Amino acid sequence: GLISSNMAAVSLPLAALLPLLCGVLGFPLGQETGPTSCHATKPNLLNVHLVPHTHDDVGWLKTVDQYYYGDRNDIQHAGVQYILDSVVDQLLKNPDRRFIYVETAFFYRWWKRQSADVRRTVRRLVDEGRLEFVNGGWCMSDEATTHYSAVIDQMTMGLRFLNDTFGPCGRPRVAWHIDPFGHAREHASMFAQMGYDGFFFGRLDYQDRSRRRIAREQELLWRASDSLTPPMADLFTGILPNGYNPPEGFCWDQSCDDPPIRDDPDLEDYNVDDVVKRFLAIANTQAKVYKTNHIIMTMGSDFQYENANLWYKNLDKLIRYVNGRQANGSRVHALYSTPSCYLQELHRANLTWALKTDDFFPYADDAHDLWTGYFTSRPALKRYERISNGNLQTCNQLEVLGGPISRNGPFGKGDSQTMKKAMAVAQHHDAVSGTEKQHVADDYARRLAGGWLRCQVLVSNSLAALSGSTAERIYCDKLNVSVCPLTESSSKFSVNVYNPLARPVSWPVRLPVNGTSYKVSDAEGRSVDCQVCVCVCVCCPLLKTVCLCVLVLQFLRVTFDPDTGLLSGLSNLETKQTIKLTQNFYWYNASDGNNSKSDQPSGAYIFRPNSSTPFVISRTAKTETVQTSVLQEVRQWFSPWVSQVVRLHGDSRALELEWTVGPLPIDDDLGKEVITRLDSSIQTAEYFYTDSNGREILQRKKDFRPTWILRQSEPVAGNYYPINSRAFIKDEVDQLTVVTDRSQGGSSIQNGSLEIMLHRRLLYDDVRGVAEPLNETSALFPEGLVVRGRLLLSLDRPPTAADAHRPLAQQAVLQPTLDSSGRWSPCLQFSGLQAALPPAVHLLTLTQWDEDSVLLRLEHQFQSRESKENSRPVTVNLQKLFSTLEILGASELNLSANQWKDEMKRFHWTPQTGM
Repeated sequence: GLISSNMAAVSLPLAALLPLLCGVLGFPLGQETGPTSCHATKPNLLNVHLVPHTHDDVGWLKTVDQYYYGDRNDIQHAGVQYILDSVVDQLLKNPDRRFIYVETAFFYRWWKRQSADVRRTVRRLVDEGRLEFVNGGWCMSDEATTHYSAVIDQMTMGLRFLNDTFGPCGRPRVAWHIDPFGHAREHASMFAQMGYDGFFFGRLDYQDRSRRRIAREQELLWRASDSLTPPMADLFTGILPNGYNPPEGFCWDQSCDDPPIRDDPDLEDYNVDDVVKRFLAIANTQAKVYKTNHIIMTMGSDFQYENANLWYKNLDKLIRYVNGRQANGSRVHALYSTPSCYLQELHRANLTWALKTDDFFPYADDAHDLWTGYFTSRPALKRYERISNGNLQTCNQLEVLGGPISRNGPFGKGDSQTMKKAMAVAQHHDAVSGTEKQHVADDYARRLAGGWLRCQVLVSNSLAALSGSTAERIYCDKLNVSVCPLTESSSKFSVNVYNPLARPVSWPVRLPVNGTSYKVSDAEGRSVDCQVCVCVCVCCPLLKTVCLCVLVLQFLRVTFDPDTGLLSGLSNLETKQTIKLTQNFYWYNASDGNNSKSDQPSGAYIFRPNSSTPFVISRTAKTETVQTSVLQEVRQWFSPWVSQVVRLHGDSRALELEWTVGPLPIDDDLGKEVITRLDSSIQTAEYFYTDSNGREILQRKKDFRPTWILRQSEPVAGNYYPINSRAFIKDEVDQLTVVTDRSQGGSSIQNGSLEIMLHRRLLYDDVRGVAEPLNETSALFPEGLVVRGRLLLSLDRPPTAADAHRPLAQQAVLQPTLDSSGRWSPCLQFSGLQAALPPAVHLLTLTQWDEDSVLLRLEHQFQSRESKENSRPVTVNLQKLFSTLEILGASELNLSANQWKDEMKRFHWTPQTGM
């Protein structure tokens, strides 16, 4: 192993993500050379970089398998295996040709099925730069509804395969998110820390694009963190001119209708002159809105190049005939290119670039077409993905702590790879986003379930090795509906709780039981407070029955209006804060498209209420109160399809709101978009705050964009933002934070108010390609999907609020894993750490890398100036970190673990003066 005493202590700068390989290291070295296979450009001409590409969704209208094999072409004609077959064949016919490929999930599957001869050929194409990988993650992830930890995992999986298979020549230098529906600042920060030189995407708000075209700011420098010292999180960003499609009239795929280049002058329909004339006009027009004498054109689209000969034969001709006009004075030079070759030319231009520090949300492609509905679409799938992320981290950690026996032990063969691949696919921008067809959503959920089953075997093996007990372990996977057959049928059972966080947490364990009285003891036999919940008081405000509902435990006091049964106030007993706080449920009627302003309906992507004022579901709630020394609850019923439990645990500093919504009634033939709204006495002045992919916090303001003067046309949807883990409102005295259990959309439409969208059921397709209304049903819920979730509320002083809500958000993401056994046995207390990590440090990744090494990521989780105590650099001693692992050495890598950190060199870009 690598033994070096000075590697034992690692210093974490603010908001840093630090991955380390510990043990015996054999990772191939990266080479920091620019692309040497780029075609020559002409400095005095307009160089048009033609980039042949295909955009292959890892599931959307068809499942991943159906897309790969070309199955169900009645839904969509697409077969990825044939695309790769055809492209490789065509690249060999002309060494000038280039192609880029993005989705490693598909390429990995194709590669496994190739002969040794084909593999050698493809390696040669990669080495020569004729086939270039861009982005390189397992998928092209969504940016609004993904948690940063899951994004890092899926990027690492894809990039590791490319690195192991092709070496330095296979390492992508450019991030490529041409289809996601808005772009998160944290994604740009992660890409920068992964070593990318630049980032290209296709979608941004139509108003933003218009302004940028006029100002020639479609290429910019994105400063993606206010904590990391520039240029650590600086990323050059380019906006593609045609989304990711070719210019109009220049699509030569079998799915296109544009005429081919007919270059026989003896034929009546000879069209070379017309084609060249149109191309030159498009190129010169495009050049007017970009800063250099280099422009890029994406020559491809969704699942194109299945018959690559069609594209390449016409592109060969286009390049030849366009460049032939230079002899007659044309100033345009066309060439086969790649994003990295194009980026290299922009870097050589040595210009200054406009600086951006916010994000690209929300995205609108027209005045009434806000892509903010998918922030909440398919809320059950979003929750399942979040739970699966936590399960995967538990699986990864126990695979390391339990050793080799965890993969092949008393309970059989287990593995973490199945879950890693399922989670990686789920990050796709038509997966967790909720913008796929129903049968595809079902397939994503099936893959996650299959991955967890394999992980459960691994976890059981690991726990058996750590505890010495081979008792059968049962996992209660349906606790969200209060179902666990073992605990409901056993009078005596044991429960193991594994905490994947690197610090102690207090976590209430709730299990369905069949008795009325239980005795609970801990690992040392000491009695643990418990309570079998029974109803002790029923209040019926609808009948004007008076009931004083007040919940008071150690840290919080919660009051309810005795006439309505609604929440009315919240107090923090530690800080002596009290605010007025009401909470209720509402719905927006979804637009059906029959509107004088626009024919755009709400759908899986688009949120478009037909009124800015939501309908209240009920102004009162029937209530039932449970009050014990362990917990206190107020159970509220607002309607047959909306209920909630307001819950306060004895040692919790957060108020829990467990909501249940559905099935949403559609008898009125209108879709419904259900929200919960918190109205407080906090003076917000139209400002509110949301997280970026669960990490750094961004300030928002109603009807405002930092980058341009907004013309607001949708006063509700135009103010919605993605909330991945938390949002808050504050003034100088109070801060109210809401921690979510999944990605959801939300906003502050009124001062002092914070609303979260919980559920959507829509009856019309929003004409963005999915061709299916978001009207979820299932065998269990034929009348419509019922969704249950949880919000956590905390009230703190603004200067110290982050110290409370950041750990709370991490705890919501990485919940303890439970397993139970019908055979009671003495329990074992075990910790994989010698001591808890400092409050500012989060254990992001602990996973097996190979037989002799593990990948460790430690994260400084606080932003600059966010906390007086915790927004400081922290030193962690690795030698004193783990209780069971002997660290022989450690070496630092970049964030995606495909380059040594000290060898990672990126292009330097200069922001405009004064920025």
